[in-house]
Amino acid sequence: MNTEILGVVVQIALMVILAYPLGKYIAKVYRGEKTWSDFMAPIERVIYKVCGIDPNEEMNWKQFLKALLILNAFWFFWGMVLLVSQGWLPLNPDGNGPQTPDQAFNTIMLFQFITAATGMAAMAGIMKSIAAKTTKTIGNFWQFLVISCTRILLPLSLFVGFILILQGTPMGFDGKMKVTTMEGQEQMVSQGPTAAIVPIKQLGTNGGGYFGVNSSHPLENPTYLTNMVECWSILIIPMAMVLALGFYTRRKKLAYSIFGVMLFAFLVGVCINVSQEMGGNPRIDELGIAQDNGAMEGKEVRLGAGATALWSIVTTVTSNGSVNGMHDSTMPLSGMMEMLNMQINTWFGGVGVGWMNYYTFIIITVFISGLMVGRTPEFLGKKVEAREMKIATIVALLHPFVILVFTALSSYIYVHHPDFVESEGGWLNNLGFHGLSEQLYEYTSCAANNGSGFEGLGDNTYFWNYTCGIVLILSRFIPIIGQVAIAGLLAQKKFIPESAGTLKTDTLTFGVMTFVVIFIIAALSFFPVHALSTIAEHLSL
Repeated sequence: MNTEILGVVVQIALMVILAYPLGKYIAKVYRGEKTWSDFMAPIERVIYKVCGIDPNEEMNWKQFLKALLILNAFWFFWGMVLLVSQGWLPLNPDGNGPQTPDQAFNTIMLFQFITAATGMAAMAGIMKSIAAKTTKTIGNFWQFLVISCTRILLPLSLFVGFILILQGTPMGFDGKMKVTTMEGQEQMVSQGPTAAIVPIKQLGTNGGGYFGVNSSHPLENPTYLTNMVECWSILIIPMAMVLALGFYTRRKKLAYSIFGVMLFAFLVGVCINVSQEMGGNPRIDELGIAQDNGAMEGKEVRLGAGATALWSIVTTVTSNGSVNGMHDSTMPLSGMMEMLNMQINTWFGGVGVGWMNYYTFIIITVFISGLMVGRTPEFLGKKVEAREMKIATIVALLHPFVILVFTALSSYIYVHHPDFVESEGGWLNNLGFHGLSEQLYEYTSCAANNGSGFEGLGDNTYFWNYTCGIVLILSRFIPIIGQVAIAGLLAQKKFIPESAGTLKTDTLTFGVMTFVVIFIIAALSFFPVHALSTIAEHLSL
């Protein structure tokens, strides 16, 4: 167990240490400064020319959002076409059939570079609006999108991909291979370009996996080193983007304050889940069964309970959703932390959009703190007024509203319309507290654009595919619209130099205040439903 804890500590230390130089590099990329990746400039110019893009054209926040939404709408419908027709497409050696329309609607965010780069471009626009004192524009969405792919996502993906190939992850276009298991049974195992797909789905916090069981599969995650690299890949860009904010805006103290709050919340979750999973299940203790390796149900023996517990926090503080063990089998308090990470949805989060969610709460905290101490509500020289506060409040409350309303809807249908539920396969393999947890987790995961699940829920049905798709669309795009709108509105305002009456936002006190506001608005909204699910299940052990 000491070795497992050491592995957890080393992984976290690597994430924090490497996030600093990466954040500095990302800031230089978005500021247009000289970097080692300038050799990509000719390729980018070709992309701009073919697509008819003027990368030097500045956009206001409405033009920026229009470009963002049109791009994602196009890929949404094009992705639907690909998924429902994949049975007739080339490079399909296994003859996999098409997805049904409802399943395609649920899984449509499949363009892993585009979805990641969209969030990064949105944050780049907000960073530019924060750094500027006079301009009313927030940059060029298309340029930010392209350089996010060519200068950040692609190089990191190649680096991670080479490590995976060297460690034995498949990389080819062969169909299924026949293998003989240890029990002497023959089994067909999928292959394919796994080493090319895994890096971007990890680095872009896209989640899922090439194989159904994600990174608990020995081909997708063959060694402890690949486990460390894949786990590191999930969090490195979200961490770096927070630090990039400080370098880009020349306000390192503000970035360190935000990073400190996020890191504290992340470490609390790690400590809880590692202790819960390595401590074992008391019900199994009562049976007299030794649990020297911890609560091992749903975990890979070669990875251990500690590494699985760490991954469960890393993948849920971001919008990743890949797993190296089954979250449905984790202890109740571990499940609660996994859900709270996604329900709060501000501790690092997805690439770009994680900090943007935190930005929403900064606006709310600035307004509240200003009223409490009698100072003008300002953030980085721009006055925060009723319009920005209304948008921030809507964005902050939308997340719990959507999750709780749809969980209540599914629970109501399960109880009052059993015939419909039975026609879809029954939905739940577990009743009582855990059955509610499974439904709550599903909508929480969708709202956080995560994708992981408590797999005791049979969710590949018309009801779950369509309702989860709706939740995902609402929770992904409305916050981005609101956050970019706030940045755009603030960018249009006159810059006010700091004075003795200005509320400092780069201090420990303000960081603690922001944490409290996030906890009150985001976390406590979910306390009643957790009292009926994860907490009740924990107390029943």
